[in-house]
Amino acid sequence: MTVRLHDTMAGTVRDFVPLEPGHVRVYTCGPTVYGAAHIGNFRTIISSDLLVRYLRYRGYRVTWVMNVTDIDDKIIKRAREEGISVVELAARYEGQFLADLDRLGIARPDVMPRATQHIPQMVEQISKLLAGGHAYRTEDGSIFFSIASWPAYGRLARLDPEGLRVTGRVEADEYGKDDVRDFALWKGPVEGEPSWETAIGPGRPGWHIECSAMSTHYLGQPFDIHTGGVDLIFPHHEDEIAQSEAATGKTFVANWFHCGFLQMGGQKMAKSLGNIASVGELMNRGISSRALRLALMSAHYRTPLSFGDDSLTAAGSAIDRLDALMSALTAYRSDCPDDGSLPALLDAARSAFETALDDDLNISPALAAIFDLIRELNRRIDARVLSTADAGRAIAFMRDLDRVLAIAPTADDGLQPELQKLLDERASARAGKDWAASDRLRVALGERGILVEDTRDGQRWRRAE
Repeated sequence: MTVRLHDTMAGTVRDFVPLEPGHVRVYTCGPTVYGAAHIGNFRTIISSDLLVRYLRYRGYRVTWVMNVTDIDDKIIKRAREEGISVVELAARYEGQFLADLDRLGIARPDVMPRATQHIPQMVEQISKLLAGGHAYRTEDGSIFFSIASWPAYGRLARLDPEGLRVTGRVEADEYGKDDVRDFALWKGPVEGEPSWETAIGPGRPGWHIECSAMSTHYLGQPFDIHTGGVDLIFPHHEDEIAQSEAATGKTFVANWFHCGFLQMGGQKMAKSLGNIASVGELMNRGISSRALRLALMSAHYRTPLSFGDDSLTAAGSAIDRLDALMSALTAYRSDCPDDGSLPALLDAARSAFETALDDDLNISPALAAIFDLIRELNRRIDARVLSTADAGRAIAFMRDLDRVLAIAPTADDGLQPELQKLLDERASARAGKDWAASDRLRVALGERGILVEDTRDGQRWRRAE
Protein backbone atom coordinates (compact mmCIF):
# COMPACT_ATOMS: atom_id res chain seq x y z
CA MET A 1 0.00 0.00 0.00
CA THR A 2 1.19 3.54 -0.76
CA VAL A 3 2.04 5.83 2.14
CA ARG A 4 -0.58 8.58 2.35
CA LEU A 5 0.02 11.89 4.13
CA HIS A 6 -2.01 15.00 4.85
CA ASP A 7 -0.71 18.06 3.01
CA THR A 8 -1.67 21.35 4.64
CA MET A 9 -1.45 23.26 1.38
CA ALA A 10 -3.81 20.85 -0.41
CA GLY A 11 -5.98 20.46 2.69
CA THR A 12 -6.36 16.71 2.16
CA VAL A 13 -4.72 13.32 2.65
CA ARG A 14 -3.11 12.12 -0.56
CA ASP A 15 -0.64 9.55 -1.87
CA PHE A 16 2.92 10.53 -1.09
CA VAL A 17 5.18 10.46 -4.15
CA PRO A 18 8.82 11.57 -3.67
CA LEU A 19 10.15 14.14 -6.10
CA GLU A 20 13.16 11.88 -6.65
CA PRO A 21 12.26 8.17 -6.81
CA GLY A 22 13.34 6.38 -3.65
CA HIS A 23 14.71 9.51 -1.92
CA VAL A 24 12.74 11.73 0.47
CA ARG A 25 14.05 15.12 1.61
CA VAL A 26 12.57 16.40 4.89
CA TYR A 27 13.06 19.69 6.74
CA THR A 28 11.93 20.33 10.31
CA CYS A 29 11.85 23.70 12.03
CA GLY A 30 14.19 23.19 14.96
CA PRO A 31 14.72 25.02 18.25
CA THR A 32 15.52 28.63 18.97
CA VAL A 33 18.11 28.04 21.66
CA TYR A 34 17.34 30.74 24.23
CA GLY A 35 15.92 28.35 26.85
CA ALA A 36 15.07 24.71 27.45
CA ALA A 37 12.74 23.24 24.83
CA HIS A 38 9.44 22.14 26.38
CA ILE A 39 7.58 18.93 25.68
CA GLY A 40 5.13 20.77 23.42
CA ASN A 41 8.09 21.38 21.10
CA PHE A 42 9.08 17.74 21.38
CA ARG A 43 5.60 16.53 20.45
CA THR A 44 6.20 18.06 17.01
CA ILE A 45 9.74 16.71 16.74
CA ILE A 46 8.69 13.20 17.81
CA SER A 47 5.98 13.28 15.11
CA SER A 48 8.63 14.25 12.57
CA ASP A 49 10.89 11.49 13.89
CA LEU A 50 8.05 8.97 13.53
CA LEU A 51 7.53 10.14 9.94
CA VAL A 52 11.23 9.80 9.07
CA ARG A 53 11.54 6.42 10.80
CA TYR A 54 8.48 5.05 9.00
CA LEU A 55 9.63 6.27 5.60
CA ARG A 56 12.96 4.53 6.20
CA TYR A 57 11.17 1.40 7.39
CA ARG A 58 9.22 1.48 4.10
CA GLY A 59 12.51 1.44 2.21
CA TYR A 60 13.04 5.09 1.32
CA ARG A 61 16.36 6.84 1.65
CA VAL A 62 15.61 9.92 3.76
CA THR A 63 17.69 13.05 4.15
CA TRP A 64 16.47 14.85 7.26
CA VAL A 65 17.52 18.42 8.06
CA MET A 66 16.58 20.28 11.25
CA ASN A 67 17.94 23.77 11.87
CA VAL A 68 19.15 25.37 15.07
CA THR A 69 18.31 29.08 15.39
CA ASP A 70 21.28 30.47 17.31
CA ILE A 71 20.76 34.17 16.54
CA ASP A 72 17.44 35.83 17.29
CA ASP A 73 15.91 38.68 19.30
CA LYS A 74 14.98 36.29 22.12
CA ILE A 75 18.50 34.89 22.36
CA ILE A 76 20.02 38.37 22.46
CA LYS A 77 17.57 39.46 25.17
CA ARG A 78 18.18 36.40 27.36
CA ALA A 79 21.96 36.62 26.99
CA ARG A 80 21.84 40.28 28.03
CA GLU A 81 19.71 39.40 31.07
CA GLU A 82 22.18 36.70 32.14
CA GLY A 83 25.25 38.79 31.41
CA ILE A 84 26.79 36.25 29.04
CA SER A 85 27.52 36.14 25.33
CA VAL A 86 24.99 35.06 22.72
CA VAL A 87 27.38 32.26 21.71
CA GLU A 88 27.61 30.94 25.28
CA LEU A 89 23.85 31.01 25.84
CA ALA A 90 23.08 29.33 22.51
CA ALA A 91 25.69 26.61 23.08
CA ARG A 92 24.25 25.83 26.51
CA TYR A 93 20.70 25.31 25.30
CA GLU A 94 21.69 23.59 22.07
CA GLY A 95 23.57 21.03 24.18
CA GLN A 96 20.53 20.54 26.38
CA PHE A 97 18.32 20.11 23.32
CA LEU A 98 20.61 17.44 21.85
CA ALA A 99 20.65 15.57 25.16
CA ASP A 100 16.84 15.63 25.21
CA LEU A 101 16.72 14.27 21.65
CA ASP A 102 18.79 11.30 22.77
CA ARG A 103 16.77 10.70 25.92
CA LEU A 104 13.53 10.66 23.93
CA GLY A 105 14.87 8.22 21.35
CA ILE A 106 14.69 10.81 18.56
CA ALA A 107 17.05 9.93 15.73
CA ARG A 108 19.64 12.63 15.12
CA PRO A 109 18.81 14.43 11.85
CA ASP A 110 21.33 13.97 9.07
CA VAL A 111 22.16 17.68 9.17
CA MET A 112 21.57 20.19 11.99
CA PRO A 113 22.75 23.51 10.56
CA ARG A 114 23.17 26.57 12.77
CA ALA A 115 21.86 29.87 11.44
CA THR A 116 25.09 31.74 12.21
CA GLN A 117 27.03 29.37 9.93
CA HIS A 118 24.83 30.17 6.91
CA ILE A 119 24.87 33.96 6.66
CA PRO A 120 26.22 33.86 3.05
CA GLN A 121 23.28 31.73 1.90
CA MET A 122 20.83 34.16 3.52
CA VAL A 123 22.56 37.17 1.99
CA GLU A 124 22.40 35.53 -1.45
CA GLN A 125 18.65 34.95 -1.15
CA ILE A 126 17.99 38.48 0.13
CA SER A 127 20.02 39.89 -2.77
CA LYS A 128 17.75 38.07 -5.22
CA LEU A 129 14.67 39.46 -3.49
CA LEU A 130 16.05 43.00 -3.67
CA ALA A 131 16.86 42.57 -7.36
CA GLY A 132 13.39 41.21 -8.08
CA GLY A 133 11.56 44.07 -6.38
CA HIS A 134 10.27 41.88 -3.55
CA ALA A 135 12.31 43.56 -0.83
CA TYR A 136 13.29 47.09 0.16
CA ARG A 137 15.71 48.86 2.49
CA THR A 138 14.90 51.17 5.37
CA GLU A 139 16.94 54.03 6.76
CA ASP A 140 18.41 51.99 9.62
CA GLY A 141 19.91 49.42 7.25
CA SER A 142 17.18 46.84 7.61
CA ILE A 143 15.65 44.98 4.66
CA PHE A 144 11.99 43.94 4.53
CA PHE A 145 10.00 41.61 2.33
CA SER A 146 7.12 43.40 0.61
CA ILE A 147 3.98 41.32 1.00
CA ALA A 148 2.24 43.59 -1.51
CA SER A 149 4.68 42.28 -4.15
CA TRP A 150 3.53 38.67 -3.61
CA PRO A 151 -0.23 38.26 -4.27
CA ALA A 152 -0.09 34.51 -3.44
CA TYR A 153 0.74 35.28 0.20
CA GLY A 154 -1.63 33.49 2.61
CA ARG A 155 -2.30 30.32 0.57
CA LEU A 156 -1.03 27.92 3.21
CA ALA A 157 -3.10 29.41 6.04
CA ARG A 158 -5.96 30.33 3.67
CA LEU A 159 -5.78 33.98 4.66
CA ASP A 160 -6.67 37.17 2.85
CA PRO A 161 -3.41 39.16 2.65
CA GLU A 162 -5.37 42.39 3.04
CA GLY A 163 -6.76 41.32 6.40
CA LEU A 164 -3.65 39.82 7.98
CA ARG A 165 -3.09 40.51 11.65
CA VAL A 166 0.40 41.17 13.01
CA THR A 167 1.61 38.78 15.69
CA GLY A 168 4.62 37.20 17.32
CA ARG A 169 8.02 37.86 15.80
CA VAL A 170 6.49 40.06 13.07
CA GLU A 171 5.32 42.39 15.82
CA ALA A 172 8.88 42.52 17.17
CA ASP A 173 10.17 43.93 13.88
CA GLU A 174 10.01 47.53 15.10
CA TYR A 175 11.75 49.12 12.14
CA GLY A 176 10.68 51.70 9.57
CA LYS A 177 8.89 49.30 7.26
CA ASP A 178 6.48 50.43 4.54
CA ASP A 179 3.61 48.13 5.48
CA VAL A 180 2.78 46.79 8.94
CA ARG A 181 2.39 43.31 7.39
CA ASP A 182 5.91 43.22 5.95
CA PHE A 183 8.54 41.15 7.74
CA ALA A 184 12.25 41.60 8.30
CA LEU A 185 14.69 39.73 6.10
CA TRP A 186 17.71 41.56 7.50
CA LYS A 187 17.98 43.71 10.61
CA GLY A 188 20.25 46.74 10.61
CA PRO A 189 23.14 46.86 13.07
CA VAL A 190 22.43 47.78 16.69
CA GLU A 191 25.19 48.68 19.11
CA GLY A 192 25.95 45.84 21.48
CA GLU A 193 24.27 43.18 19.31
CA PRO A 194 25.87 40.62 16.99
CA SER A 195 26.35 41.89 13.44
CA TRP A 196 27.89 40.64 10.20
CA GLU A 197 29.55 42.67 7.44
CA THR A 198 28.01 41.48 4.16
CA ALA A 199 27.35 42.43 0.55
CA ILE A 200 23.92 43.78 1.57
CA GLY A 201 25.36 45.79 4.44
CA PRO A 202 26.03 45.16 8.14
CA GLY A 203 23.44 43.54 10.37
CA ARG A 204 21.95 40.14 11.17
CA PRO A 205 19.26 37.92 9.64
CA GLY A 206 15.56 37.92 10.44
CA TRP A 207 14.10 34.67 11.77
CA HIS A 208 12.16 33.61 8.67
CA ILE A 209 15.00 33.86 6.14
CA GLU A 210 17.11 31.45 8.17
CA CYS A 211 14.89 28.44 7.46
CA SER A 212 14.49 29.25 3.78
CA ALA A 213 18.22 29.58 3.22
CA MET A 214 19.23 26.48 5.17
CA SER A 215 16.49 24.18 3.85
CA THR A 216 17.16 24.99 0.21
CA HIS A 217 20.94 24.86 0.70
CA TYR A 218 20.81 21.26 1.92
CA LEU A 219 17.69 19.91 0.21
CA GLY A 220 17.26 21.95 -2.97
CA GLN A 221 14.03 23.53 -4.16
CA PRO A 222 11.48 22.13 -4.18
CA PHE A 223 12.01 19.50 -1.52
CA ASP A 224 9.54 16.84 -0.38
CA ILE A 225 8.27 17.53 3.13
CA HIS A 226 8.43 20.48 5.52
CA THR A 227 7.33 19.68 9.08
CA GLY A 228 6.46 21.88 12.05
CA GLY A 229 3.76 22.75 14.54
CA VAL A 230 0.46 24.27 13.48
CA ASP A 231 1.48 27.49 15.26
CA LEU A 232 4.15 28.00 12.57
CA ILE A 233 1.76 27.98 9.61
CA PHE A 234 1.31 31.73 10.02
CA PRO A 235 3.39 33.75 9.82
CA HIS A 236 6.58 31.66 9.72
CA HIS A 237 5.77 29.14 7.01
CA GLU A 238 3.84 31.67 4.95
CA ASP A 239 6.90 33.90 5.06
CA GLU A 240 9.20 31.03 4.10
CA ILE A 241 7.04 30.25 1.07
CA ALA A 242 6.85 33.88 -0.06
CA GLN A 243 10.56 34.68 0.19
CA SER A 244 11.70 31.31 -1.22
CA GLU A 245 9.38 31.28 -4.22
CA ALA A 246 9.83 34.99 -4.93
CA ALA A 247 13.62 34.52 -4.96
CA THR A 248 13.67 31.50 -7.29
CA GLY A 249 10.37 31.34 -9.15
CA LYS A 250 10.09 27.69 -8.07
CA THR A 251 7.71 25.87 -5.74
CA PHE A 252 9.26 25.79 -2.27
CA VAL A 253 7.84 22.57 -0.75
CA ALA A 254 5.81 19.70 -2.18
CA ASN A 255 4.11 18.59 1.07
CA TRP A 256 3.43 20.44 4.33
CA PHE A 257 3.22 18.30 7.48
CA HIS A 258 1.84 20.09 10.55
CA CYS A 259 1.38 18.76 14.08
CA GLY A 260 -1.37 19.69 16.52
CA PHE A 261 -0.82 21.40 19.87
CA LEU A 262 0.07 19.64 23.08
CA GLN A 263 -2.44 20.77 25.67
CA MET A 264 -2.06 20.99 29.42
CA GLY A 265 -5.05 21.97 31.48
CA GLY A 266 -7.10 22.45 28.32
CA GLN A 267 -4.73 25.08 26.90
CA LYS A 268 -1.96 24.98 24.32
CA MET A 269 1.38 24.40 26.05
CA ALA A 270 3.51 27.52 25.58
CA LYS A 271 6.18 29.50 27.40
CA SER A 272 3.98 32.59 27.21
CA LEU A 273 1.22 30.82 29.15
CA GLY A 274 3.56 29.40 31.77
CA ASN A 275 2.09 25.90 31.46
CA ILE A 276 5.23 24.18 30.23
CA ALA A 277 7.35 21.25 31.33
CA SER A 278 10.79 20.25 30.14
CA VAL A 279 12.08 16.74 29.55
CA GLY A 280 14.53 17.11 32.42
CA GLU A 281 11.84 18.24 34.86
CA LEU A 282 9.66 15.23 34.06
CA MET A 283 12.52 12.76 34.27
CA ASN A 284 13.50 14.23 37.64
CA ARG A 285 9.99 13.29 38.77
CA GLY A 286 10.78 9.69 37.86
CA ILE A 287 9.03 9.62 34.48
CA SER A 288 10.57 7.10 32.11
CA SER A 289 11.96 8.69 28.95
CA ARG A 290 10.36 5.92 26.89
CA ALA A 291 7.01 6.44 28.60
CA LEU A 292 7.29 10.16 27.84
CA ARG A 293 8.03 9.41 24.18
CA LEU A 294 5.03 7.06 23.99
CA ALA A 295 2.75 9.59 25.68
CA LEU A 296 3.80 12.30 23.21
CA MET A 297 3.12 10.16 20.13
CA SER A 298 0.08 8.21 21.34
CA ALA A 299 -2.48 10.33 19.46
CA HIS A 300 -2.62 11.16 15.76
CA TYR A 301 -0.09 13.88 15.00
CA ARG A 302 -2.68 16.32 13.62
CA THR A 303 -4.98 16.17 16.65
CA PRO A 304 -4.46 18.15 19.86
CA LEU A 305 -2.97 15.90 22.55
CA SER A 306 -4.06 16.30 26.16
CA PHE A 307 -1.04 15.79 28.39
CA GLY A 308 -1.05 15.10 32.12
CA ASP A 309 -0.51 12.55 34.85
CA ASP A 310 -3.16 10.20 33.45
CA SER A 311 -1.52 10.02 30.02
CA LEU A 312 1.90 9.49 31.59
CA THR A 313 0.57 6.73 33.85
CA ALA A 314 -1.06 4.96 30.91
CA ALA A 315 2.13 5.23 28.84
CA GLY A 316 4.22 3.94 31.75
CA SER A 317 1.95 0.92 32.13
CA ALA A 318 2.23 0.20 28.40
CA ILE A 319 6.03 0.37 28.55
CA ASP A 320 6.01 -2.02 31.53
CA ARG A 321 3.95 -4.51 29.50
CA LEU A 322 6.37 -4.27 26.59
CA ASP A 323 9.41 -4.66 28.85
CA ALA A 324 7.89 -7.64 30.63
CA LEU A 325 7.22 -9.39 27.32
CA MET A 326 10.74 -8.78 26.01
CA SER A 327 12.20 -10.06 29.26
CA ALA A 328 9.95 -13.13 29.19
CA LEU A 329 10.86 -13.93 25.60
CA THR A 330 14.57 -13.53 26.35
CA ALA A 331 14.39 -15.94 29.29
CA TYR A 332 12.00 -18.40 27.61
CA ARG A 333 13.24 -21.96 27.05
CA SER A 334 11.20 -24.87 25.69
CA ASP A 335 12.03 -28.02 23.73
CA CYS A 336 8.53 -28.21 22.24
CA PRO A 337 8.08 -28.07 18.43
CA ASP A 338 7.81 -24.69 16.73
CA ASP A 339 4.36 -23.08 16.92
CA GLY A 340 3.04 -23.50 13.38
CA SER A 341 0.59 -20.60 13.73
CA LEU A 342 3.17 -18.06 14.91
CA PRO A 343 4.23 -16.84 11.43
CA ALA A 344 0.61 -16.03 10.52
CA LEU A 345 0.16 -14.21 13.84
CA LEU A 346 3.24 -12.06 13.23
CA ASP A 347 2.29 -11.40 9.60
CA ALA A 348 -1.18 -10.23 10.67
CA ALA A 349 0.30 -7.89 13.29
CA ARG A 350 2.73 -6.44 10.73
CA SER A 351 -0.05 -5.93 8.20
CA ALA A 352 -2.23 -4.10 10.74
CA PHE A 353 0.73 -1.98 11.86
CA GLU A 354 1.69 -0.97 8.32
CA THR A 355 -1.90 -0.39 7.17
CA ALA A 356 -2.41 2.05 10.04
CA LEU A 357 0.82 3.99 9.50
CA ASP A 358 0.38 4.04 5.72
CA ASP A 359 -2.84 5.97 6.44
CA ASP A 360 -1.34 9.34 7.41
CA LEU A 361 0.67 7.87 10.31
CA ASN A 362 -2.46 6.69 12.13
CA ILE A 363 -0.60 5.77 15.29
CA SER A 364 -3.48 4.59 17.52
CA PRO A 365 -4.39 1.44 15.53
CA ALA A 366 -0.68 0.81 14.92
CA LEU A 367 -0.06 0.75 18.67
CA ALA A 368 -3.18 -1.35 19.18
CA ALA A 369 -1.74 -3.96 16.78
CA ILE A 370 1.46 -4.09 18.85
CA PHE A 371 -0.25 -4.42 22.21
CA ASP A 372 -2.76 -6.99 20.93
CA LEU A 373 0.25 -9.01 19.83
CA ILE A 374 1.87 -8.60 23.26
CA ARG A 375 -1.28 -10.01 24.87
CA GLU A 376 -1.33 -13.03 22.55
CA LEU A 377 2.39 -13.73 22.93
CA ASN A 378 2.03 -13.64 26.71
CA ARG A 379 -0.81 -16.14 26.44
CA ARG A 380 1.37 -18.49 24.36
CA ILE A 381 4.27 -18.10 26.79
CA ASP A 382 1.98 -19.08 29.67
CA ALA A 383 0.62 -22.04 27.68
CA ARG A 384 4.20 -23.15 26.80
CA VAL A 385 3.30 -23.60 23.13
CA LEU A 386 6.25 -21.61 21.79
CA SER A 387 9.64 -23.15 21.13
CA THR A 388 12.87 -21.46 22.15
CA ALA A 389 13.38 -20.56 18.49
CA ASP A 390 9.86 -19.08 18.36
CA ALA A 391 10.76 -16.79 21.25
CA GLY A 392 13.78 -15.60 19.30
CA ARG A 393 11.62 -14.96 16.23
CA ALA A 394 9.16 -12.93 18.30
CA ILE A 395 11.98 -10.81 19.75
CA ALA A 396 13.37 -10.12 16.27
CA PHE A 397 9.88 -9.18 15.06
CA MET A 398 9.28 -6.74 17.92
CA ARG A 399 12.67 -5.12 17.37
CA ASP A 400 12.00 -4.78 13.66
CA LEU A 401 8.78 -2.82 14.25
CA ASP A 402 10.51 -0.85 16.97
CA ARG A 403 12.70 0.71 14.27
CA VAL A 404 9.63 2.91 13.81
CA LEU A 405 8.42 3.35 17.40
CA ALA A 406 11.70 3.45 19.38
CA ILE A 407 10.02 2.48 22.66
CA ALA A 408 11.41 -1.02 23.30
CA PRO A 409 14.13 -1.62 25.89
CA THR A 410 17.65 -1.52 24.55
CA ALA A 411 19.05 -4.92 23.67
CA ASP A 412 21.29 -5.83 26.61
CA ASP A 413 24.36 -7.99 26.16
CA GLY A 414 24.86 -8.51 29.88
CA LEU A 415 25.41 -6.99 33.29
CA GLN A 416 28.36 -5.57 35.12
CA PRO A 417 30.22 -8.37 36.96
CA GLU A 418 29.07 -7.26 40.41
CA LEU A 419 25.42 -7.28 39.36
CA GLN A 420 25.78 -10.65 37.67
CA LYS A 421 27.35 -11.94 40.91
CA LEU A 422 24.27 -10.83 42.87
CA LEU A 423 21.98 -12.56 40.36
CA ASP A 424 24.03 -15.76 40.62
CA GLU A 425 23.93 -15.60 44.41
CA ARG A 426 20.16 -15.17 44.31
CA ALA A 427 19.75 -18.14 41.97
CA SER A 428 21.80 -20.23 44.40
CA ALA A 429 19.73 -19.00 47.35
CA ARG A 430 16.52 -20.02 45.63
CA ALA A 431 17.97 -23.39 44.69
CA GLY A 432 18.80 -23.89 48.38
CA LYS A 433 15.34 -22.59 49.42
CA ASP A 434 16.92 -19.75 51.38
CA TRP A 435 13.98 -17.45 50.76
CA ALA A 436 15.17 -14.72 53.12
CA ALA A 437 18.46 -14.39 51.24
CA SER A 438 16.61 -14.53 47.93
CA ASP A 439 14.35 -11.66 48.97
CA ARG A 440 17.26 -9.63 50.33
CA LEU A 441 19.16 -10.01 47.07
CA ARG A 442 16.07 -9.06 45.04
CA VAL A 443 15.88 -5.79 47.01
CA ALA A 444 19.62 -5.17 46.56
CA LEU A 445 19.32 -5.67 42.80
CA GLY A 446 16.25 -3.41 42.66
CA GLU A 447 18.18 -0.65 44.39
CA ARG A 448 20.75 -0.94 41.61
CA GLY A 449 18.10 -0.69 38.88
CA ILE A 450 17.66 -4.41 38.13
CA LEU A 451 14.14 -5.81 38.46
CA VAL A 452 14.00 -9.58 39.03
CA GLU A 453 11.05 -11.90 38.42
CA ASP A 454 10.85 -15.65 39.06
CA THR A 455 9.36 -17.75 36.25
CA ARG A 456 9.15 -21.35 35.11
CA ASP A 457 12.28 -20.61 33.09
CA GLY A 458 14.14 -19.42 36.17
CA GLN A 459 14.74 -15.88 37.34
CA ARG A 460 14.70 -13.20 34.68
CA TRP A 461 15.77 -9.61 34.95
CA ARG A 462 15.25 -6.28 33.24
CA ARG A 463 16.53 -2.82 33.80
CA ALA A 464 14.31 -0.29 35.55
CA GLU A 465 13.96 3.11 33.93
